[in-house]
Amino acid sequence: MKHTLRFRAYLPDDVATEAWRHIDILRQIRNHAVRDYYNADYNDRPSDYDQHNKLKNWTDQWPTFAEPSQHAAQQAITQIHSDLETLKERRKEGYNVGRLKWQGAGEFRSVSYNQPRRWNVDHNTGDDRFVRLRLEKIGWFKIRADRDVPPAEDIDEIILKQETTGEWYVSLVTTVEGTPGKPSLSEIDPEDCVGVDLGITSYILTSENLSVDTLDLSDEYDRYAREQRKLARKEHGSANWENQRRKVARAKRTIKRKVEDFQHKLTTWLVTEYDVVAVEDLDAKPMLETSQNAKNKQDAAWSRFIELLEYKAELHGTHVETVKPEGTTKECAVCGVETDKPLWVREHSCPACGHTEDRDLNAAKNMLYRGLKQLGLGQSESTPVETALPTLTPQRETVSAKRVVETGSPGA
Repeated sequence: MKHTLRFRAYLPDDVATEAWRHIDILRQIRNHAVRDYYNADYNDRPSDYDQHNKLKNWTDQWPTFAEPSQHAAQQAITQIHSDLETLKERRKEGYNVGRLKWQGAGEFRSVSYNQPRRWNVDHNTGDDRFVRLRLEKIGWFKIRADRDVPPAEDIDEIILKQETTGEWYVSLVTTVEGTPGKPSLSEIDPEDCVGVDLGITSYILTSENLSVDTLDLSDEYDRYAREQRKLARKEHGSANWENQRRKVARAKRTIKRKVEDFQHKLTTWLVTEYDVVAVEDLDAKPMLETSQNAKNKQDAAWSRFIELLEYKAELHGTHVETVKPEGTTKECAVCGVETDKPLWVREHSCPACGHTEDRDLNAAKNMLYRGLKQLGLGQSESTPVETALPTLTPQRETVSAKRVVETGSPGA
């Protein structure tokens, strides 16, 4: 499977200037290809191969288009058609999607290569902290080797990107061989399975009654708001405005990094602790459009959390089952009888069997039952999860988000 390693890059001023100039030209090529695509007859629109062939004519007509690596230019065009396929898939799923948009200056920020002859890697820098990297038509620069940097021949793709903060990063895409195989279903112990309910008051609650708090980012958002107010008072386009814009970008980056760090550590813990993780297949978009807590739910970034969980499950050999959440709070985790309850009622109380417990814990247990059933490990219909979970529910253990970030594991 593909594995992406991201490193901080340090470009000399002349190399950084040249890299950004090439990226901006690639932006213009990308915009021209988008226009060429939509200007064509609907039933005869060009493929990426067609537009690769047109690139030679475009460079003859606009010599500036010939200055960046032509391989990178082809990659920019290929990305357009990949994005078009994504839009088609989303449209088939019922989403109201538009067309690819024209990208203005500064909106296109990366360049990519996927042929090894387009780059070189030099590990003999005399400093174990850094490795040198060369990209075609751009030049040599250093990357911080905070982990092992693979040799050039083991790299499938390189992406160089400048963030809005002005920092450069390089992503190295490799193929991971020999990842742990997922345990066979016959070898799975019910005690090594967990259901995960996604929430707001707590970030997650597991079927083992472990609750992990949501990150408190109030201080970070206060700083972000202050920097934005300062930016609004600057003259747009001035040097002071640009300096303040970068401060806003850094404040926003701090929030993003804290959320991503929290999610990485939490998902790593789940896939290394359990053989099966059942999580709700949540569509957050309607919730963001209608809920008064949309900002909090956006901070939770549930979609990215599930994507990370599935990605790491492949690396660590764990079964991750996404299940439909409808009815999980209504169904009794012991007898399966449905009981309607308003959102403000936080306790599940079954009128049929008398089972009483926290509403979210009941939902997490139902997540586990449905996940096991999808794997072919479902229990009796009359007693959905009583054979997979202990009869007595342990007292809830709450883990703060800060603890997850600092230790890397809510169980540490």
